[in-house]
Amino acid sequence: MGDLHESCGLCGISGCEGDQISLAAEGLLALQHRGQETAGMLVFADGSMRLHKGAGTVAEAMADMPPGFRDGNVSAVMGHVRYGTYGGEDVLNAQPLLVSMAGFQVGIAHNGTISNAGVLREELQRQGAIFLTNTDTEVVLHLMSRNMERTGFNVREALGVALEKLEGAYCLLVMTPGGMYAVRDSLGFRPLNLGRFENGGWAVASETLAFDVCGAEYVREVEAGEIIFFPHGGGNPYSERFGLERKLFGEKRRLAQCIFEHVYFARPGSRIFGDSVYEVRLAMGRQLAREHPADCDTVAPVPDSGMFAAIGFARELGIPFDMCFTRNHYIGRTFIDPASATRSVMVMRKLQPIPEAVKGKKLCVVEDSIVRGTTSRARIRALREAGAVEVHMRVSCPPHRFGCYFGIDFPEPSKLIARRCSLQEIKERLELDSLGYLSKEGMLSCVGAHDPEDYCTACFDGNYPVEIPYDADAESGRGGKA
Repeated sequence: MGDLHESCGLCGISGCEGDQISLAAEGLLALQHRGQETAGMLVFADGSMRLHKGAGTVAEAMADMPPGFRDGNVSAVMGHVRYGTYGGEDVLNAQPLLVSMAGFQVGIAHNGTISNAGVLREELQRQGAIFLTNTDTEVVLHLMSRNMERTGFNVREALGVALEKLEGAYCLLVMTPGGMYAVRDSLGFRPLNLGRFENGGWAVASETLAFDVCGAEYVREVEAGEIIFFPHGGGNPYSERFGLERKLFGEKRRLAQCIFEHVYFARPGSRIFGDSVYEVRLAMGRQLAREHPADCDTVAPVPDSGMFAAIGFARELGIPFDMCFTRNHYIGRTFIDPASATRSVMVMRKLQPIPEAVKGKKLCVVEDSIVRGTTSRARIRALREAGAVEVHMRVSCPPHRFGCYFGIDFPEPSKLIARRCSLQEIKERLELDSLGYLSKEGMLSCVGAHDPEDYCTACFDGNYPVEIPYDADAESGRGGKA
C-alpha cells in the first residue's frame, strides 16, 4: 500500500550485562520500519547521560557516533526511530530529547500522538514556556518541569502529574538520574512490550521482534495505564515475580488498541497486543476469502504488507498463490525529473509486474488497505499492460473513511477515496473487475488476546475513543506526531 506511515519505535535496555548500546541498536534496527527519518540513542553511564541522534536510518544516524560515547559503566540505554509529521523532518525534532530540569537530567522518547498537545502547548506558551522543537513530546517535559517544585523535586511524581493532563496515544521511555521509566497511555493505543534477559536485565520495545535480535525473552505487554520503573543498578523491587517497580495511573475506561497495527504497521514476526501478527494476518485473509471469494487463476499479494493476508486468502479458496510483483528494495534518489514523471512511472520504481506470472491470467490482488487510490490504480494498470486478462482486488480491512488522530499519518479525510466514493465508484476508478473489503466484524474476529471492543476502529467508523480538540472532518485535521 505504501501511502501510510507510523510515528516511531522505541527500544530500551536496562541492567543487562554486555554491550547494552549495541543491543539497543540491534533492537532499533528491528523497528526500522516504524520510522526512517531520524534515529537517536540516550545512554546513562557513570551517573550522567549522553545523547547521539541524527537524520536517516539507524545505520546512518549512528555511523558518526562520537568518540567516548560507548565508554564507562552503562546502566541503561533508550533508543528511538522516528517518522514525523508534527514538527516535520528536521533533526532538531529527532528523539530522544534531553533537558536539564531543576538540576536533574531528564530524557524522553515517544511513540504516538498526544491529541491535545496543541491545546497544552498554547496554554504553556501563554504561561511563558519556550519550546525548542515542534514535537508534541516536548509538551510532556514542560508539564513535568512545571510540577517539579510542587512535587518536592521528585521526578517520578512530576511525571505522574504530567500524565494526568495528556490525552490520546503515547508510549514513553523516560530516563532520569534514578532509572528508566516505561509508560503506556491508559487506553493502550500503541503497543509496548516487556522483555527479560537471562542475566537479569530488562528490555522494553514497541514490537517483540526487537527482543529476538537482542537476546531478550518476551514477558508480557506493558499494560494500558502502566508505569514501570527500572532503577539504575537494580534494587527496590516491587514484585518478586518481575523484579521491578510498577504502578497504574489514569482513569480505567476502555482499551482502544489500534487494529491497524495488525493490518499493516507491525512486522509479522512480532506479537502485538498479545497476538501474533503473522497469525492475525493469515486469519484476515481467510475471513476475507469467506466474505468475498474470487473467481481467479492466481492470488497475488502486494508486497510486502499484503503478503500474509494473500496467503490466507489463497489457502481458504484452494487457489494457487504466486508473486506477480517484484520489489526493488534499494530505492534511493530518482534520476527522473519528478515534475515530468507520471504517477505510474514513480510507482513502478518500487513494484514491477512479472509478465511471465501475469500474462493471460485472471488475478486476484490482495492488498492491506486502499487510502487515496492513486497507487493502487497505477499498479492495476501495470498488471493489465503486463497481460492480465482480469484484475480483481480484495482488501484485508474495511474502507478508510475517517482520519486518525492517534499516531497514523492518514491524509486529510477528503482525500480518502472511500470517503468520496461508493464501492462501485472505487471499483470503476481503479479499473477493477471486482472489489471486496473485509468487514469490520470480520477483521475484529481475527484477534483473540483481547475482546473486539478493546480495539480502536475510528478510521473505519468514525467512533473516536476520546474527544479530539478539532473538527475531525477539517482539511487540516491531523494530530501531532512524536
